[in-house]
Amino acid sequence: MGGKNPVSVQSMTNTDTRDVARTAEQIRQLGLAGCDLVRVSVYDMACARAVRALKDSTVLPLVADIHFDHQLAITSVEQGIDKLRINPGNLRDQAAVRSVADCARAHRVPIRIGVNAGSLPRGILSRDGGVTAQGLVDSAAGHVRLLEQAGFTDIVLSMKASDVPLMVAAYRLAARTFDYPLHLGVTEAGLPGQGTIKSAIGIGALLLDGIGSTIRVSLTGSPLAEPPAAIAILKAVGLRGGFELVSCPTCARTEVDIEAIAKRVEEYGQHITQNIKVAIMGCVVNGPGEARDADIALCGGKSGSALYRQGKFVKRIAGDPVPELLRMIDEHLSQQAGGERADG
Repeated sequence: MGGKNPVSVQSMTNTDTRDVARTAEQIRQLGLAGCDLVRVSVYDMACARAVRALKDSTVLPLVADIHFDHQLAITSVEQGIDKLRINPGNLRDQAAVRSVADCARAHRVPIRIGVNAGSLPRGILSRDGGVTAQGLVDSAAGHVRLLEQAGFTDIVLSMKASDVPLMVAAYRLAARTFDYPLHLGVTEAGLPGQGTIKSAIGIGALLLDGIGSTIRVSLTGSPLAEPPAAIAILKAVGLRGGFELVSCPTCARTEVDIEAIAKRVEEYGQHITQNIKVAIMGCVVNGPGEARDADIALCGGKSGSALYRQGKFVKRIAGDPVPELLRMIDEHLSQQAGGERADG
């Protein structure tokens, strides 16, 4: 994590961590949804002792989310956790932090210092008259010093807020202040929809600045909605490849049901991991132009749909164009895979 490594996607289970079977199943589903690592809440010793069984059930790296009790962190590490997340707002005792650092160093387990706007120390809140970007960074800096004084530097930082401009300002300041990987996220972003938009704006703005090593889209409800949203953000800013669909918003000139066609093609492409750009356009205004930039393109019209391959006209289809469009997508992917094997 960090450096030139790809930006990783993470999420967090919402099952009872003590229920190993249910939690392991949700971890499996999150992996299938696109997670690179998964965080679990460790809020009592039974949760900490469940870590070993959870680790045995998955190949995904697991992160233990720790609040208040440093012994839970130590037990989680001893049970095989891959990473710790601790909150400096509620774990400030220097001796406790040092014992966690010593244990983590011995087991080569990194620590994320997770600062939240909702749990800043009172002294910082009083100093600044509320939550500020400087206050979030100063809270993280204080905990960084504790870990560094304990000889521990395998650190990841986050300074999350539900307010997008505040979150962006804090991370930009952090990027200038620290030389540690940054975990990006808009905390308590809300339900899918509004929460997705807030996350895309905040996380996307920072990624475009070159800031961020790992991301989580925090949405209310099932965590299975989070990885696809995170992957979509990475694709939108050019940091992840795979299937890309371009489709026009439609207007009075549209002569075919572009929405229905686009939905069918999007569903078909949701598990495609090879790089391919498909354009679906509803008229001749932008259609041919978008077709030039796409691997496969469709320009719909009442007299039939024109199909293009890498900007060149292939054929016109009367009636439902989707089966032929999907066939062309498969053909392109097969040729692409054959070329990659030949290069290898």
